[in-house]
Amino acid sequence: MTPDTLTTPEKIVLDGKTFVPAEQIPIPEWPCVLSERPQPVLTVKDDDLFLITDTLGNIAGCSINDVNPSMGLFCADTRFLSRLELQLDGHSPILLSSTADKGFSLSVLCTNPRIDERLPADTVGIRREVVLNGALFEEIEVSNYSTTTLSFELSLSFDADFVDLFEVRGHGRDKRGRLLRLVEPPQEETPHLGLDTTQHQQPEYVEKSLTLAYQGLDGAVMESRIKFQHRQPDDFRGYTAIWRLELASHETQKLGYRINILTNNKLSSTVNPPITLVQARSAELMEEREWGQQITQIRSDKSIFNRVIERAEQDMYLLRQSFGKHQTVSAGVPWFSTLFGRDSLITASQTLMLNPKIAKETLTLLALYQGKSEDEWREEEPGKILHELRLGELARCQEIPHTPYYGTIDATPLWLMLYADYYSWTHDGETLEQLWNHAIASMDWIDRTMEKTGYLSYFRKSKLGLANQGWKDSGDCIVNRKGELANGPVSLCEVQAYVYAAKMRLAEIARMKKRLDLADRWVEEAKNLKVRFNRDFWIEDQDFCALALDGEGELVDSITSNPGHCLQLGIFTPEKAYSVAERLRAPDMFNGWGIRTLSSSSPAYNPMGYHIGSVWPHDNAIIAMGLRSLGLIDQALEVFQGLFDMTSLQPYQRPPELLCGYERNGDNAPVQYPVACTPQAWATGSIFQLLQMMVNLVPDAPNNCLRIIDPTLPESINRLSLHNLRVGSTILDLEFERSGSTTACRVAKKRGNLRVVIEA
Repeated sequence: MTPDTLTTPEKIVLDGKTFVPAEQIPIPEWPCVLSERPQPVLTVKDDDLFLITDTLGNIAGCSINDVNPSMGLFCADTRFLSRLELQLDGHSPILLSSTADKGFSLSVLCTNPRIDERLPADTVGIRREVVLNGALFEEIEVSNYSTTTLSFELSLSFDADFVDLFEVRGHGRDKRGRLLRLVEPPQEETPHLGLDTTQHQQPEYVEKSLTLAYQGLDGAVMESRIKFQHRQPDDFRGYTAIWRLELASHETQKLGYRINILTNNKLSSTVNPPITLVQARSAELMEEREWGQQITQIRSDKSIFNRVIERAEQDMYLLRQSFGKHQTVSAGVPWFSTLFGRDSLITASQTLMLNPKIAKETLTLLALYQGKSEDEWREEEPGKILHELRLGELARCQEIPHTPYYGTIDATPLWLMLYADYYSWTHDGETLEQLWNHAIASMDWIDRTMEKTGYLSYFRKSKLGLANQGWKDSGDCIVNRKGELANGPVSLCEVQAYVYAAKMRLAEIARMKKRLDLADRWVEEAKNLKVRFNRDFWIEDQDFCALALDGEGELVDSITSNPGHCLQLGIFTPEKAYSVAERLRAPDMFNGWGIRTLSSSSPAYNPMGYHIGSVWPHDNAIIAMGLRSLGLIDQALEVFQGLFDMTSLQPYQRPPELLCGYERNGDNAPVQYPVACTPQAWATGSIFQLLQMMVNLVPDAPNNCLRIIDPTLPESINRLSLHNLRVGSTILDLEFERSGSTTACRVAKKRGNLRVVIEA
């Protein structure tokens, strides 16, 4: 708490404002309109702020069976708005259309139901626009389309429960903080409205406001301050604002408000909000335009394909999130809108072709949080890269270990892989040097952790940590061919491939830095790991790679997608790599939309399971890259086509985090996973990774060279262009054109002296 804060059991005084526990001042409640079933939602995001509403733009105050629990306005893992309900004479409006296409804003067009004899149906038009930009802004235009004057009440009901996002996801708490009521609010005034205040004293225009508040168990006071703009409410009933409207025929009136969210009287969002919705919209459009000018612009000759790419470009912009002085990509809305290790690293790797700055910021930010000490509660160890950072009340009160939490086995080798790949794309020697000691610390952590089993293994240490710590981190996914759960420590197959790749790539950098001792040692260790891996992880009777080794060194011998992550990294012998590639495309794995996480013939298979039969776009994009590296281009393009067809059928042409594993039959649509994040970072990033798979760019910026090896467009695309592509200090435009089974490439423009080698 700040020094000018006085807290007693009876009241809280914060910067001149007095709050008392909510139960001391009961307020009337405005009835909500009951919803019985889950509704489609609209999602908007701005940096660390995101909002989820139903398609009317409402956050319902009540529902049966707690449908759509994720709805609300969130910042820093806290729900600052849990009700936002527009009603017309106590009735829910009727939806005409709505969209959240812009990503940072939503718009809704609705009308009225028939209300008694005095308000015929479909005579009132209501247009809502909501914009996020450091705060929530809404403007509502109400129009009378009848031939007579209409009178009715319009109400907006607000509420905020200030629950932690982990509570929304089902985490129970024995005790919570207390809701507060603001008493004796300060009167905030704006200048007189009169044109000539010297001759005629004009009435003062007072901007009316509501304040919702809560004090957490850590003492922090959180507020949602609602200030009304344009026409002020005529009355308040508790936290419901009421306008008594009388509209002449074809008259339109505008209402509006702004919600600022604060913690200890300081803005909770890292974005400084403007005053009006128009300013907020302009700021977002300008920032998005600047982002679009920085990235590689990718377009084809097919409009549906361009819509998918444009959506992916916009979503990468939306998913950016600030953490102190740095900005990286948050993992996904709603559940993972924060800094992750694995997710951010994979996304940054996927988007090196789009914008290598994402990788630089991700590497730098994660290095700042790199483990420094031994801490079992957070599973922190020196040199280890974090799994997840949380900022909500549960984290602040140490009820969860995410401050940050380090329970991930793969983020550290993935950081090393991205470190090397970023340098290959950029020749950024300054960043390479700044992060070199972090790279050494990461490799040391890997080596220490491998001492016990010879492989990089995980075993949960924190009582509230994750039982499984690879990318498939749900509790039921590490199973053998009988469907039985594996006992730890667990050594995942793909993680060993990451270690192999990290050692081989870091060895090249060590050699460049004249550290031949490190280079020779890492290459030797990688070679030894490859020999042992091909021996220990192979399922002879399946001619396939095991998911993992368990704590006894026994094979976890189910057929999964995980070995597909190994294909591109060189750890398999050639014959084993081709065997894995072929098996992944069998009908029990490939369902027509993509490759399943687990074979449909497994006893543990569930097409609706999070990691036991579902299809993940990022998983498939990584596998497609592996197929391409083996020269299996047609097979890689088949994976691309399934994912592209699926994405083109999604709302806004946006790939979901995952979809159910049901078979693609005829014209059936892909089956949605009920609570998939959307937008989601590595699902969005998979679009760019698949593009990279097609054009097959191999950058070597340190040697001032870009190789383009056997580029191949799918039959669904004839032409593809890349403008503003950055490799090292050179910016170039590339154009690809397919003729039959051959794809030609030409350098359309080049600003710099990069050598481009096109290999057919």
